[in-house]
Amino acid sequence: MSDVIDGAVAALNEKLAGEGFDGTAKFVIEDEGSIVVDSDGARASDDETDVTLTASADTFESMIAGELNPTAAFMSGKLSVDGDMGAAMKLGGLLA
Repeated sequence: MSDVIDGAVAALNEKLAGEGFDGTAKFVIEDEGSIVVDSDGARASDDETDVTLTASADTFESMIAGELNPTAAFMSGKLSVDGDMGAAMKLGGLLA
């Protein structure tokens, strides 16, 4: 597993601490790997999910750091979403 994925899992779990996410979502970080977020938190995985969000490592890191709004990333083409848009919006709200 890459250092980027390890760091992203830790950052997501910190961001989501105390917040429930009742769906399943997968972040695909280009050239690094995948992270699944569900009611148990975030973990490195490539499981099937309700929605898949794909972005570069830089875009993902900017979203986690709060420097880039997930909706703005999607609207500018830096983040692609495949699947349940409602789940993506809910997750984006937890990350913002």
